[in-house]
Amino acid sequence: MSSKTTDRSQPGSIKPIEAADRELALAAQRYIVAALDHCRAASITVTTAEGSQPKVEVPPAALRLIGQLLGLLGEGRPVVLLPEDKEFTTVEAANFLNVSRPFVIKEIEANRLPCRKVGTHRRVAFGDLLQYAQQMRARQAGALEKMAENARELGLEY
Repeated sequence: MSSKTTDRSQPGSIKPIEAADRELALAAQRYIVAALDHCRAASITVTTAEGSQPKVEVPPAALRLIGQLLGLLGEGRPVVLLPEDKEFTTVEAANFLNVSRPFVIKEIEANRLPCRKVGTHRRVAFGDLLQYAQQMRARQAGALEKMAENARELGLEY
């Protein structure tokens, strides 16, 4: 039996799955969640290509993650797995935020987005990028709410 591992330093993109596989993913998620509801120790049985069925002990936290992953795949959503300590270039950060690279540079220079320098290149930690994205969404939601309030005051409701 050969074992295959993945490179843990690279993000892994998991594409949406077909409708029939979505049903399987949702069913598997339900079984995993139900099993986790009843006990803390968890194991799964895997059927190999040779037909053997070894029992694999899995930490409950890992099974919860697998359950969440199956749920997202069952909904037909693409998933990206990243190591927590991943650092992004300014181009990658801009792509993640769906903004321009010059905007990311401006935010870094205004100290609104932390970074570290590697030589002359900037690197943004994934955690900092997530926190910034949440703050950006909160600011956007606040601005939209203010616009809606202004529209109501002016009688421009629609």
